[in-house]
Parts: sequence; C-alpha cells; structure tokens
Amino acid sequence: MSRAEARYVTVDGLRDYSIFTEVERGWRALAQRVEPAGKIGYNRLVTLGVVIMKRRVAHPRAVAQALFVTFLWSTSWVLIKIGLEDIPALTFAGLRYSLAFLCLLPVALSSRRRSGIRGMSRRKWAELIALGLLFYAITQGAIFVSLAYLPAMTVSLLWNFTTVVVALLGVFLLAERPTTLQWSGVGVNLSGILMYFFPVWIPLGQAVGLVAATVGVLANAVSSILGRHINREGDIHPSVVTTVSMGVGAVTLLVAGITTQGLPSLSLANWLIIGWLAVVNTAFAFTLWNYTLRVLSAMQSSIINSTMLAQIAVLAWLFLGEHLTGQQVIGLILAGLGTLMVQLRRE
Repeated sequence: MSRAEARYVTVDGLRDYSIFTEVERGWRALAQRVEPAGKIGYNRLVTLGVVIMKRRVAHPRAVAQALFVTFLWSTSWVLIKIGLEDIPALTFAGLRYSLAFLCLLPVALSSRRRSGIRGMSRRKWAELIALGLLFYAITQGAIFVSLAYLPAMTVSLLWNFTTVVVALLGVFLLAERPTTLQWSGVGVNLSGILMYFFPVWIPLGQAVGLVAATVGVLANAVSSILGRHINREGDIHPSVVTTVSMGVGAVTLLVAGITTQGLPSLSLANWLIIGWLAVVNTAFAFTLWNYTLRVLSAMQSSIINSTMLAQIAVLAWLFLGEHLTGQQVIGLILAGLGTLMVQLRRE
C-alpha cells in the first residue's frame, strides 16, 4: 500500500483497502484528464473521493439509527395510552417535553453551542419558534388528545396520512408537481383509510379525538416541511434546533395543560413513564433523528418514518390488546402502500 493510500484509509477510519484502491485509481485517471500536471487536480479529486466514501459508509449507519428511532417512537404510543389512564392529555404532553427540554438544555448552552445561539438571526429565531409551536405544541399535543379518545392503531393510521398532505402542500408551498405515481398513491392511501373505517360510523365519544387528529396531521405536515428546511441549511447544530423548538412547545403545552386540565397527583409508575418518554424517547431520539436528516434524503427519512404504522399495530396488539379485522388489516396495508407510492419520486 502506498503512503497516500495508507493516509486516506486512516483518515476515513476504515480498513477496506480494496475500496480505497478503486477510489484512488478512478480519481487519478480523472485528475489526469482535468489537469495535465495532475498533481493539484489529483489531490483535490482524491479528497472528494474520500468525502463520497464517507457518505457511503454513513448512509447505512444513518438508516439503522433512523429505524431505531422509529421503534422508540412506536413504543411511545403504547406508553402514552397507559399513562393517559391517570394523567390528563395536555398536562402529560407538557410534562414529557418540559423534562426532555431540561435534559437537552445543558448541551445547547455548552460553550461550543452558545456562540451559535447568540449568532442566530431574527428570521432563524422565528423559524425555530414556529417549529416549536407546530411540531411540539400542536402536533404532539394533538397526538396525546387523540390517544385519549381513539385506539392507538386508528391514530397511527390517521397520522400516516401526513405524507400525502406533505405532497399536496408541496404543490402550493414548494411548487412541486406530483407525478402520476404520486397521484395514484394518494388514491390508494385514501382507499385504504376508507376501507379501514368502512362502514363509516363514528361514536360521539370519539369525535373529539378525530378532530384533534385532523388538526395534528395538518400541523405535522407543515412542520415536516419547515423542519427539513431548517436542518438542510446546516447553519444550526441539530441539538440547538431540537432544544430551542422543544422548549417553546413544551412551555406552551405545560401552561395550556395545567390551566385547562390541572396537575394531578402522580404515582411512581406515572413518573417512570414520563421520565422514559422524556429522556429516551424524546431527548435522545429527536436529537438522533436530526442527525440522520443530514445524511438521509427527505424521501428516505419519510419512508423509514412510515414503518411506524406496522410497528405500532404490532405493539398495540401485543401490549394494549387492540385487535384488527381482516378488512382493517387490508386497509392498513393499502394506506401504507399508498404512502410509499407518494414518496417514490425523483429527487
């Protein structure tokens, strides 16, 4: 192995000699074409090759991390349903995200991150505040309220419609034109939802949950577009994005919950659920998810996120005793297939 080859293997942290041999050969040939002398062009192009190889290695790791995050989030639905037996919805959500915010605050206020926070423009502050209100206060609050009135599987199915709403909003907000496949996916998704609920009969006690879910899906769709925009710019560290936006949403949720629903006496089991949801399923999971957004494309992140539909169905069946009829299973499959079709677009 040449000195140059050894140096690049060490920098990348990998021990696959064959990969870097191929990179060096290809980039050497390209450098000789670009620049007769070859030396400067060779060095620049090999550096570019190392960057590309790093992204190729980082990609499967990011996929695994994103799948792990979706599993943690899927378990949240089960834990929330259990906790809602004793804790009011908005107060529960406010406690969860307030505690998670306190866990993340020391990281965001560290010397490495503090300068970035001080240097943020008013526009960036406005974007983070808007993200906090949309993604935490409204979207997460709506999930808790919906789960208080509806089965976890039903709420999960309705939330899966977010991808379709994002595609439709993209027509107006991003000037994106859906393909024929995407429009077909919208139809398949809607067909699956209709099959799941057919015959359409909504008990009066579940109406509040359906209204909350509708509001939450719309807020989630808008926050998905905004969150991707903020993270894609890359000028703010993911921990700062998560902490600031979560702090805004958490305070809003907690104030709204205590004001309207009060703060009940909580048992040790209640605090354990709140603590796990806050520290593991929120502070850790959302930070890890923001990191994956810098490697994965919007389509890849959305597809991975959509696997929660199946994960929640299995977990709800195992731990909550929620059963599905054959018709509802077909409806879930169609809804998931339609969502996948909507996401299969050229980037």
